[in-house]
Amino acid sequence: MFSIVLPTYNSASTLSLALESILDQDYQNYEVLVMDGNSEDNTVQIANDYKDPRIKIISECDDGIYDAMNKGVALAKGEWLYFLGSDDQLYSNDVLGKVVSACRSELEVVYGNVYSTRFNGLYDGLFDVNKILKRNICHQAIFIKRSLFNRIGNFNIHYKSKADWDHNMRWFLSPGIHYLFINEVIANYADGGFSSISTDVPFEKDKMLNYLRYSKNTLVLRKKLYLIKLELIKHLKNRNSKQIFRLMYYIPDILLKISR
Repeated sequence: MFSIVLPTYNSASTLSLALESILDQDYQNYEVLVMDGNSEDNTVQIANDYKDPRIKIISECDDGIYDAMNKGVALAKGEWLYFLGSDDQLYSNDVLGKVVSACRSELEVVYGNVYSTRFNGLYDGLFDVNKILKRNICHQAIFIKRSLFNRIGNFNIHYKSKADWDHNMRWFLSPGIHYLFINEVIANYADGGFSSISTDVPFEKDKMLNYLRYSKNTLVLRKKLYLIKLELIKHLKNRNSKQIFRLMYYIPDILLKISR
């Protein structure tokens, strides 16, 4: 079963389209968790009007989108979790059925593409360890086994608009986690949402450090040295002693590998 988590806040103008795209699916074994942040419009009333027992509405104060998504993880009963924005829509009525066909027992993540005017069409195909540093996999394209959150943790709510990118790097770069790309369009991704228009300064500051940390056992030594060098040059120019000190954490580990 899927647990589809829908974070909302004052989403009255778009919520119905998102919900209809779920309810129209050929595959019907799912629950929908509308995680509302105490909307001031009639978002909750719109969700309640469907009177579908698979739709569960929780409306309370939260600490942003990713806090709402984490609350959804805690409440989910499905084996696979999916996070859809309240202004997004599943691409076609057979999306869930196609994903079910791909969800083999050994897999922990299945991801595909999204379609958006923001990207002038399809985004963004198969990822590798280099691409995940430069570009994110849209959470609207990803299905994650619920048990994986117990292994790698939830979304880091310190990052207000890019916590999904941080989380994606965590599972993508972790050895032993089995994931699969399917060349299917999962969702229509709406441009103009919070994460697409907001700059996440803490995430951008931590991105390379987190990437190095998460890829500790997967990144080749030459690549790691090159990235550390680039970061050191950048922070030396900016006289950012705190970031330089944090980078120093990785040097002993690299020296140890060279000496072997």
